[in-house]
Amino acid sequence: MVTVPVLHDHAAPRPQADNSFLWSDARLLGYSPMDATHEEFYQVAFRLLTCDESNALAALLGFEEHARTHFAQEEEWMRSTAFPPSDCHIKEHAAVLKSTRDVRAILEGPGLPNLGLVHDFAMHLFQWFPGHADYLDSALAAWMSKRTYGGRPVVLRRKI
Repeated sequence: MVTVPVLHDHAAPRPQADNSFLWSDARLLGYSPMDATHEEFYQVAFRLLTCDESNALAALLGFEEHARTHFAQEEEWMRSTAFPPSDCHIKEHAAVLKSTRDVRAILEGPGLPNLGLVHDFAMHLFQWFPGHADYLDSALAAWMSKRTYGGRPVVLRRKI
């Protein structure tokens, strides 16, 4: 049986499942500045997933810096364009940043590095991000594309 995905007016068509740890065209939303930032998200989250004890803290600090910049940019777009449904989006960003700070506090604390915690955190990020991007970021990408280019985003994918 073939299931046809429901297309929402604000979202680009999505594959049925994309739980890859690597960036691909399947993740494109059609607003280039956001797509570039999302590709970087995958890179820094992948470093968390593949780090070892010698570079776990550096990988976490790199992710934290990316997340702060990434989320601040999206929140500025929401503020500067009066994007209507921003509250939930901003709350999700705040929750990820809080979790990042909590993991950092444990990692910087006394005792052995907690590599399992860092890897678990990375796995949770990869589980969280596709839904966040598909629903919240895709609406913002459509909003930004309409304001910037006058229409909905067009997404060309090499392979889905």
